[in-house]
Amino acid sequence: MPVLTSHVDPHSAQFQANAAAMRALLEELEAQLALARAGGGEAYVARHRQRGKLLPRERIELLLDRDAPFLELSPLAAWGTEYPVGGSVVTGLGVVSGVECVLIAHDPTVRGGAINPYTLRKMLRAMDIARANRLPLINLVESGGADLPRQAEIFLPGGAIFRNLTQLSATRIPTVALVFGNSTAGGAYVPGMCDYTVMVKGQAQGVPGRPAAGEDGHR
Repeated sequence: MPVLTSHVDPHSAQFQANAAAMRALLEELEAQLALARAGGGEAYVARHRQRGKLLPRERIELLLDRDAPFLELSPLAAWGTEYPVGGSVVTGLGVVSGVECVLIAHDPTVRGGAINPYTLRKMLRAMDIARANRLPLINLVESGGADLPRQAEIFLPGGAIFRNLTQLSATRIPTVALVFGNSTAGGAYVPGMCDYTVMVKGQAQGVPGRPAAGEDGHR
């Protein structure tokens, strides 16, 4: 087997400049990923924890098999827009009870888990991956449904969520909902349409309507 010899000089000025530029980009990337992991910010995260609840990535970690990897998808969704980076939802691939699954976890620290246009796109992409690869879909639900100020951009295309759930079920791809707290409007329809639904006693509730303004502290 031939040996490829590098002619790159790591001590050259050009190499050092390129390396510095790459490190700066990696630092910017990590800063944006940290923003996504921070959810709605310290105040809302603290209040969520005071209620005895876990953050979406913590829920995912406990759900996955021990030491199983998690491939997060679209972690920088909504970057460069007016919406929080990450799209207010966590999606990815992980192994649960020995089965590779697609997971969708709402982040209730960001506007009560409300769905904005980028949340919707991210969820639909995850559903497409589940259907194309015939992977069970697990929804970790705690959501206020569509974000009301953006409802005109969400209600019509958002119907694809419910269509996808019925199509997955019809093709014998299991759909599961784990409900952790208040799940309103679209947040209530998802567990109602999944094949299997688990609700946390004393915390989970599904409300088809919309809470009054300010009830969840995020509007």
